[in-house]
Amino acid sequence: MDLDDILLDAEDRMDKAVAVYSDELKRIRAGSANPGLVDSIRVSYYGSMTPLSQIANIGVPDPQLIVIKPYDPSSIDDIVKAIQASDIGINPQSDGRVIRLSVPGLSEERRKQMAGRVKNMGEDAKVAIRNIRRDANKHIDKLKKDSEIGEDECEGAQEEIQEMTDRHIKQLDELQQLKTKDIMAI
Repeated sequence: MDLDDILLDAEDRMDKAVAVYSDELKRIRAGSANPGLVDSIRVSYYGSMTPLSQIANIGVPDPQLIVIKPYDPSSIDDIVKAIQASDIGINPQSDGRVIRLSVPGLSEERRKQMAGRVKNMGEDAKVAIRNIRRDANKHIDKLKKDSEIGEDECEGAQEEIQEMTDRHIKQLDELQQLKTKDIMAI
């Protein structure tokens, strides 16, 4: 691996870590209905685990209700089971054609728990970013040790990795602040 490959790989992996954190945040209930809460639930559909968003239309007609209309009405029971098995904490109600999820408001204590969960997930994502930085710096040090790059190139690349790390951690912090603000809003 040459220096450019190391930098590109680190950037790509850091971008993916931020994207994973962003996707995880979409699954956290903030007291109002959001299709992101259920669209990644996997349903056993004709023997394979399929994301709910691929087998049903998910709508939010009002801030406290999610409506799921399966493309194949015979899959309603499987969808209900998958929602009950998920950790979203909402009991589905089915009338045979559509599934309704009533999203209750969160108590103050539950809001604080959710905000704490968001913070912990953010810390985990930051650790992942820092591990990527460490791996990249190891590769850069190996290039220097093998005399493939000079001292100045090594220092410049490590500074670039640090700037990349700082930028991605800032993105994680911004995502965390937005989600915490959303959760704590009344």
